[in-house]
Amino acid sequence: MKKPVILLLLAFISATAFTQEGEKATGGIPAVVVKTLDGRDFNTSKIENQGNPIILSFFALWCTPCMRELSAIAEVYDDWVKETGVKVIAISVDDARSTSRVLPTVRGKNWTFDVLLDPNSDFKRAMNVNIIPHNFLLNADRVIVWQHTSFSEGSQHQLLELVKKVKNGEDISRH
Repeated sequence: MKKPVILLLLAFISATAFTQEGEKATGGIPAVVVKTLDGRDFNTSKIENQGNPIILSFFALWCTPCMRELSAIAEVYDDWVKETGVKVIAISVDDARSTSRVLPTVRGKNWTFDVLLDPNSDFKRAMNVNIIPHNFLLNADRVIVWQHTSFSEGSQHQLLELVKKVKNGEDISRH
């Protein structure tokens, strides 16, 4: 009885590992349908930045560190874009009851980066996000090269340094 269970478990683990490897080979971003701020469907497989780095930042309106981090990035975002070509995409994981407050918040805080809505947390689950804020840094090939949770004042400067290295093709795997 134990052998079939163990074999099934090994088969599942192998299949899961293959799927994850396949996802990384195709860019590391799972294909999930989320919403734009104006309510249109958007498939996350279409996230693109013409060969420049991408930052995916998962947040919620109720998450104070998330809001502080995105506001800190917003203050310097135009400079970051000029310097590195980076694109920041903030993904709200607020549920359906509070997504209507995301657009007014984005406008009120003058965030100029892209914001997507993930009210059912499908993209959050697909990216294995358990804690927010959670940032992913993707290279020119859309492969996740770095990720980080939490925020402390000034950590946006470290993020910019990593973006610069990724832009220059440097290995940041030790960060």
